[in-house]
Amino acid sequence: MREKSVRTDLLLDFYGNLLTPKMRRTCESYYNDDLTLAEIAEAEGISRQGVHDTVKRAEKQLEEYEEKLGLLALFEKQQAKAKQALAHLNSGDTGKAARELEELIEEM
Repeated sequence: MREKSVRTDLLLDFYGNLLTPKMRRTCESYYNDDLTLAEIAEAEGISRQGVHDTVKRAEKQLEEYEEKLGLLALFEKQQAKAKQALAHLNSGDTGKAARELEELIEEM
């Protein structure tokens, strides 16, 4: 079984409510609840292949939402700035930390 994607899990957090209820439920079971395709298939009353296809369609849809809206990219950029500010604080450079935080706030 392939390693589950952290990126897809994050995309699901950002855009999961835009998916159909079935897609969202299936992906949440797969990514958040860590159920196997067979376990989801049994719970949903569909084939394992049907679950696989639903997950793949949902992943594609999530990537399309990210391409258009860019919320994950923005989150990652903001997270990097916050980490830089924390590193400056930890090193005692409060001036640089303050500038990083100001930039972060301006981008929001």
